[in-house]
Amino acid sequence: MVWKRSPGLPPAAEGSAACRLCGRSAPPVARAIGVCVRCIRERPQEAVPLAQATHRQVRRAFGLPENAPQTPGGIRCGLCAWECRLGEGEQGYCGLRIVRNGQLIHHAGTPERGLLHWYRDPLPTNCVADWVCEGHHARGHHNLAVFYGSCTFNCLFCQNWHYRELRASERARISAAELAAAANERTFCVCFFGGDPSSQMPHALAAARLLARKGVRVCWETNGMMNPRLLDQAVRLSLETGGCIKFDLKAFDENLHIALTGASNRRTLENFRQAAAMIPRRPHPPLVVASTLLIPGYVDAEEVFRIARFIASINPDIPYTLLAFAPHFWMADLPCTSSAHAREALEAARAAGLTRIRLGNAFLLDLPASWVI
Repeated sequence: MVWKRSPGLPPAAEGSAACRLCGRSAPPVARAIGVCVRCIRERPQEAVPLAQATHRQVRRAFGLPENAPQTPGGIRCGLCAWECRLGEGEQGYCGLRIVRNGQLIHHAGTPERGLLHWYRDPLPTNCVADWVCEGHHARGHHNLAVFYGSCTFNCLFCQNWHYRELRASERARISAAELAAAANERTFCVCFFGGDPSSQMPHALAAARLLARKGVRVCWETNGMMNPRLLDQAVRLSLETGGCIKFDLKAFDENLHIALTGASNRRTLENFRQAAAMIPRRPHPPLVVASTLLIPGYVDAEEVFRIARFIASINPDIPYTLLAFAPHFWMADLPCTSSAHAREALEAARAAGLTRIRLGNAFLLDLPASWVI
C-alpha cells in the first residue's frame, strides 16, 4: 500500500523539530506534538495543551468532534470511557452517534448495522499474538479480520488512520448476521480490530456470539476503552472459544498517553487488570496479550519498563510484544525505531519481571523513513 498524506498535514511539517518548551531536539521531537517526552513528564500543565491543540486540528480535518461532548442534561452514551453526554444535534466522540429530536441515533455499531470492512487473512498471520497462538499452526485456514471504521482514540501516529474514511461509505455498513455468514469451514478465528471495536461493541459481540456457535475462535485487538461490562462479555467469548484479547498499551504515563492519543489510559489499565483476572481459568493458550509501539523520542525504555512492571504485577507470564515504529499520519517526521532503542526496550521489559517478550516486526528497525510505504 502506498502511503497517502493525511488531511491537513502541511508539507512544512516534515523534518525534525525542537521542543517548544525547552528547545531540545534530541531525542526526536514530533512537530505535531511540539514538545519532548521530558517536558511532558516534568511539565505536563504546559506541555499537554500544546499536543491537545493538534488533536483538535486533526479531528476537525475529519469532521469529528474536537472533544467528547459533556452537555449538561444531555443524553448519555455509556459504550466507552468518554461517557459522552450529547445535546441536540451533537455528535459523539467516535462520530457514530448523534442526538436528533431528543433521541440518541446510532449511525453504526448496533447488531443491525456495523461500520467496517472484512477480509480473510491466511494463517499464520501477522497478528501480534501469532507467536503464542494455536493459529500459527493452522496452515490452510484463515483469520476473519474485521476492521472497524471508528475509534475512541485519536492517535497522531495511527498507521490505520484511513478507517475514518469508511464513514462516507454505505457499502461498509453490514449487520452482525451478515458478517458471521462470511465464515466458512476454513475460518479458524475472527479478530475484531480497526480503528477499534470499542465504539461498536454491540455489533462485535453479536457477531462474535454467532461465530462462536460455528466453532470460530474469538479474538480482539483493542485500546481497551470499552465499558467494563462489554469487556467482560468479550473476554468470556475468547475464554470459551480458545481466542484471546490483545491490549495495545500505548504508554503508562497518563500525560504522555494523552499527548500521543488524545485520551486518558485509566480505563485501558483498569480493563486490562479486569481481563487478566480471568487468566487462571485458561492459562493456555494465553487469554490476554499486550503490545506496545516503540515510538522514537516518546515511548522509550523508561516507558516500557513502567508498562512491563504494571503487567508483571498482575501476571509475569502475560505475553508482551514490542513493535517497531514506522512514520505515519501526523507523526511522519519521526524516524523508524532503531536497533538500540528496541534492544533497550527488550532489556527494560525483562528487568521489570516479564518472562515472555518478543519484538514483533524487527524488519522495520533502522529503516530510512523514505523507504516506508
